[in-house]
Amino acid sequence: QVQLVESGGGLVQTGGSLRLSCAASGRPFKDYAMGWFRQAPGKEREFVATISWSGGSTYYADSVKGRFTISRDNAKNTVYLQMNSLKPEDTAVYCCAADAHTILSTTPDDYDYWGQGTQVTVSS
Repeated sequence: QVQLVESGGGLVQTGGSLRLSCAASGRPFKDYAMGWFRQAPGKEREFVATISWSGGSTYYADSVKGRFTISRDNAKNTVYLQMNSLKPEDTAVYCCAADAHTILSTTPDDYDYWGQGTQVTVSS
């Protein structure tokens, strides 16, 4: 079992930045690829970014490429999502997830464990 707790969400103006954190506990953090997903009201869950267990490989949704950066610190059992140049359409609940079996998946069903999420609101 892996427990995931997100933090760092909040209200920010268009063009601003936030850094989300996801702290993991339980099984060894380095065993998992990690991903960030988001879900806006009335919309389906959407892939944002993913990172391999070592941190050496990453993959982003086109909508955030060049603005968001995913990273991880295995010594701290934490994955981060640095979000810059935020837009109102980035408003959503952001969740981190852990994947024990695949690498750089964009599919929510491939992820084994999920956090509760943190709200990000970007005002125009």
